Amino acid sequence: MATATLTSPAGAPPKEDAIPRRRIFAFIAMVFGMFMAILDIQIVSASLAEIQAGLSASSDEIAWVQTAYLIAEVIMIPLSGYLSRAFSTRVFFSVAAAGFTISSVLCAMSSSINEMILWRAVQGFIGGGMIPGVFAAAFTIFPASKRPIVSPIIGLVATLAPTIGPTVGGYLSHAFSWHWLFLVNVVPGICVSIAAWTLIDFDKPQAGLLKRFDWLGLLGMASFLGSLEYVLEEGTRLDWFESHEIVFFSFVMVAGAILFFWRALTRDDPLVDLYAFTNRNFAFGSLFSFCMGIGLYGLTYLYPVYLGRIRGYDALMIGETMFVTGLCMFLTAPIAGRLSTKLDPRVMMMIGFGGFALGTYIASAITADWDFYELLVPQILRGCSLMLCMVPINNLALGTLPPHQLKNASGLYNLTRNLGGAVGLALINTVLNTRTDLHITRLHEMVAAGRQIAEENIAALTQRFSDFGDAAQSMALALINQRAHKQALIMAFGDVFLGLTLIFGALVLMSLFMSKPPKVAPAGGGGGH
Repeated sequence: MATATLTSPAGAPPKEDAIPRRRIFAFIAMVFGMFMAILDIQIVSASLAEIQAGLSASSDEIAWVQTAYLIAEVIMIPLSGYLSRAFSTRVFFSVAAAGFTISSVLCAMSSSINEMILWRAVQGFIGGGMIPGVFAAAFTIFPASKRPIVSPIIGLVATLAPTIGPTVGGYLSHAFSWHWLFLVNVVPGICVSIAAWTLIDFDKPQAGLLKRFDWLGLLGMASFLGSLEYVLEEGTRLDWFESHEIVFFSFVMVAGAILFFWRALTRDDPLVDLYAFTNRNFAFGSLFSFCMGIGLYGLTYLYPVYLGRIRGYDALMIGETMFVTGLCMFLTAPIAGRLSTKLDPRVMMMIGFGGFALGTYIASAITADWDFYELLVPQILRGCSLMLCMVPINNLALGTLPPHQLKNASGLYNLTRNLGGAVGLALINTVLNTRTDLHITRLHEMVAAGRQIAEENIAALTQRFSDFGDAAQSMALALINQRAHKQALIMAFGDVFLGLTLIFGALVLMSLFMSKPPKVAPAGGGGGH
């Protein structure tokens, strides 16, 4: 079989370090599949209003277009390692890519909100199977000497896709219609399905695993992770434990967790092997991945909310403003790959988390006047820091595991990033709401303390609205209240950014707890074929 070499920063590798060309193309196809699956998490987020109008859905119903995808995906991600071993990477990934493409078409053809929610759940469940496979393949088929090239690629895709999702979604729905948020997957999906079926030859199926499939463990895992995702997604909107739904699903989550962990820790062949967490680097790497999810998904949500609610931007303008982060990530990826051969990965992580902390600290001074240029430096720091963190975390977490653990560990590793995103969004929304209420109360107290100034402002505004007669004073009070609420929300944004600064500052110190991996020889090393 013809072989091809990925040029290493150290120079041309020896012959035994060469990789079959078909495996390189197979890996590229898998990366495209992962990009589609992760992109679809965020691609609809900037265009939910258009989908809501198109399907005549209520505001409560439209939220499920996003929630259904995330719940289904978070169940499949840890399950994918077991299914990939049972069916082989070739069969499992090809079916996942084809199923994702078909469900994308069905989403676009939906004529009601119930249909859309059903097909989004199917799309998320099937699409979630493609994500961990790429990480496992990267550390299985490529020798350790190629990781400075391969790791930045998967790190870039895993972080770039959700970052540019709102940009792509805003452009498609603005230029065409919301249907194209899903139809855009069709041609790449068909190509990925065919390429995966034709080229992937990494492993053989282990059919015996299907005979020992742990259905009880699956029930526990689905109840645990699905309910957890639901509680985190809907908790803020439903006022947490004031809602009967949140209380019910919290009980389901706890019962599912007990069942899942009991099966995972007592069976010889559990659906999800948790023993990968006994590896110190994998355990800390998963924790860092969780925190990366907070920064990745949290800030991808936070900036558009500010630009939409405070600045009044539409989806396309938000996408254009957010494009800076994606561009910086793209430009930093090769630099991060080169640095990973020169620097201690723990030092890289400290620089990356430090940059993250600096960016959020600058953003904590946000005001109502912040625009593209004021957000430029925080976005540049975020884009560059994401790649400087992601590459060494991938290498430290997955690079030292034995090949037989990689598929399962990759699912767990990706799960932590998604759960981090869900926890981050729940925390951000909760802090925004509580701190906004607190700042409104304080602003009212300040107005009461400076009663004369407040009365002068009310009088001036009442005079301005004098043409409206008796309604003038109530209009003046409403305008002052609106201004106070807006100012309170801006102050709450600053509090959230400050909280994120503390999290990333703590991660700088925690990076020291990772074990430095052994020095990689120029050839050989890495996962087996």
